[in-house]
Amino acid sequence: MIPYGRQDITKADIEAVVKVLRSSFLTQGPSVPAFEQKLCEYTSAKYAVAVNSCTSALHLSCLALGLGVGDILWTSPITFVASANCALYCGATVDFVDIEPDTALISIEKLKAKLEYAEKKRKLPKIVIPVHFSGQPCNMKEIHALSQKYGFKIIEDAAHAIGSKYQDEPIGNCRYSDIVVFSFHPVKIITTGEGGVAMTNNSLYAEKMELLRSHGVTRDPEKMHDNPDGDWYYEQIKLGFNYRMTDIQATLGSSQLDRIDQYVLRRTEIAKRYDAQLDSMDIEPLVQLSDRDSAHHLYVVMVRGGRHERNKIYNSLREKGIGVSLHYMPVYNQPYYKKKNDINKLVVAEDYFNKTISLPIFPGLSRNDFNYIVNQLSFLLNYNTPTI
Repeated sequence: MIPYGRQDITKADIEAVVKVLRSSFLTQGPSVPAFEQKLCEYTSAKYAVAVNSCTSALHLSCLALGLGVGDILWTSPITFVASANCALYCGATVDFVDIEPDTALISIEKLKAKLEYAEKKRKLPKIVIPVHFSGQPCNMKEIHALSQKYGFKIIEDAAHAIGSKYQDEPIGNCRYSDIVVFSFHPVKIITTGEGGVAMTNNSLYAEKMELLRSHGVTRDPEKMHDNPDGDWYYEQIKLGFNYRMTDIQATLGSSQLDRIDQYVLRRTEIAKRYDAQLDSMDIEPLVQLSDRDSAHHLYVVMVRGGRHERNKIYNSLREKGIGVSLHYMPVYNQPYYKKKNDINKLVVAEDYFNKTISLPIFPGLSRNDFNYIVNQLSFLLNYNTPTI
């Protein structure tokens, strides 16, 4: 089966991990701070807080921004469930803003209208999480301007988008947001096996996330309630979590980060080849906007004919050994959220889900496998000309 995404592990990655396995520190050593520093240098952000998953990064980000009981968080419905669940972890409620039909990014017009209505009802969100779906950044300048008008905080869900750029600047620099989170799951642009990070330019947010990722425990005498009783002494001053990233993971991440530009270039090349080969077929890829450079975590196409036709093509491709996928069912259609009975379906998100398929895209995708994918898709759409 050709997967829709796959990690690329090199000899250099393996050697780096073996070296740390033979070192004194498998966790809580020097590798995590070194990885965080490299991420800051790559994104131009001031602070990085590496954790064991992007879900943990989202949770800590919400806590750092003070989300709690009685608060509201808004995000896109076309995302992984973690973008919404992080609000519920904090005792807050979640609601969704519909997307643009051609990009699957959060709609600025729908966001404006929803904010105007929420202001009248005195139910404005405390946090908005724009999702850089497939790797393409949202219109962050407009979202930031709305945050200044309506007073909400911004967490960029850039799980798909490390290596992407918005208006020629790297995603992760927090120019238009309070915090940006990345994912290092194996199918993402770079991997740590499992892992994530929260980037910020705010020292207070960084300090709070650093404390909460490690049980709420500190060894900093300035933060302690009592005088230290020797070098062993530590205090738990908050109720935190075990969200730490290990040195093994961080070492792999540092090695992968050395090649991130190569990975993004390769993904972009594959996306452009798909664009060229699929141009004459009766399907449409997501529109790529001119002021943004996507890292192309996903390559999504929209099929004519609705859900029945989409499912037929999806199942046929899977039968042919092509691991296409669907990204994503609207979060509010998940059984857990359906039980809440207080979230309305969104027209564009519903239409999007009913007609989209994610085709395989990853650095190791061979030309032969690429041609096989395109030929099978062409056949299913009744375009029988072989693709070379």
